[in-house]
Amino acid sequence: MKTGLITSDTYQNHDTGPGHPEQIARVSVINENFKKLKNKNILWKKPSIISEDIIKGAHDSKYIELVKNSFPSKGFSSLDGDTIISPGSKNATFDAAGSIIAAIDGVQNREFKNAFCSVRPPGHHSNQNKAAGFCIFNNVAIGANYLLKKYKYKKIAIIDFDVHHGNGTQDIFYENENVLFISTHQYPYYPGTGSENEKGKFNNIFNIPLPAGTNSNEYLNAFEFALKRLKEFKPEFVLISAGFDGHQSDPLAQLKLQTDDFYEITKRILETTKKFCNGKVVSILEGGYDLQALRDSTKRHVDALIEFN
Repeated sequence: MKTGLITSDTYQNHDTGPGHPEQIARVSVINENFKKLKNKNILWKKPSIISEDIIKGAHDSKYIELVKNSFPSKGFSSLDGDTIISPGSKNATFDAAGSIIAAIDGVQNREFKNAFCSVRPPGHHSNQNKAAGFCIFNNVAIGANYLLKKYKYKKIAIIDFDVHHGNGTQDIFYENENVLFISTHQYPYYPGTGSENEKGKFNNIFNIPLPAGTNSNEYLNAFEFALKRLKEFKPEFVLISAGFDGHQSDPLAQLKLQTDDFYEITKRILETTKKFCNGKVVSILEGGYDLQALRDSTKRHVDALIEFN
C-alpha cells in the first residue's frame, strides 16, 4: 500500500509577514521536492472539510469563535505575539486541521497504509483556548479526539519530536487516560514546560527533556525510553507531531540532529508499534525553519513511512 501525502494550496496564502520564520516557503519546499521525486508510492490527497464539532474535540467553542472572527480582511493581525495571521490564514488554518482528518480516514479505510500531512500553520502549542508559538488549532489533538470519538479507539499515542515542547497537546490530554503523549524537546527552552515532573493525571504524559547541544547518539539513546513507554502503552493508533527543528542547521534551537536521524526516529516508532496498531500511523508537520534541512528531513521521514510494511 502507498503512503498518503495530505496537503493544500491554501497554505501558500497564510502570509505571516516579512522575516517570520513560519513562512510560506516551508510547505512549498517540501511539496515541490516530493513532486520532483515523482515517487509512485505516494498518494496525494487534499484535506477534508472539517466541521466545528470535530474541532470542539480539542478547543472551546468560544475560542473557535474568536479564531473565526480574528482573520483580517487585509493586512496582518495577531493571535499572540508570535502567531501572525492575514486574510488567507483562515482557509489554511481549517485545512491544516482537515488534513489530519483526511489522513486518519484514509488509513482507516485502507486508502493508504500511513500518511504525512504537509501543513501550516502548525498546532502543538495551541491549547483548549489559546493560540501560541505560530499555532492556531491543535491539529494533532483534533486528530486524536477524532480517533477516540468516531472510531472508538481506547489507546492513542502521540509522539512529538519537535525541538519545542508540545505544551498545548499536553494541556489538552493531561487528564485523558486514553491518550499517551510523549515529547522529546530541548529544555529549558520555549515554551518553558516539559519537565520530567509533568506526568499527567494517569501517568499518560512522558517528557524527555534534552539539553542544548544534544547530538544524534545522545538523542537516539534517550529516545529508547520513549519506545519503552510506547511498548508498555500498546497504542491502537499512532500520531506523530513531526517537527524538524531539532536539526543542527535550524536557526530556532540548539539540538544537533542530522537529516538521517529523522529516518531512524520514524523507523523505530513504526517498528515498535507495529504489533499493537498494525502500522496505523499518521504524521503531521510541526516546526522546522531551515528550508533545506526541512526539505531533506521530511523526505527521510516519509522514506521511512513508505518503506515500512
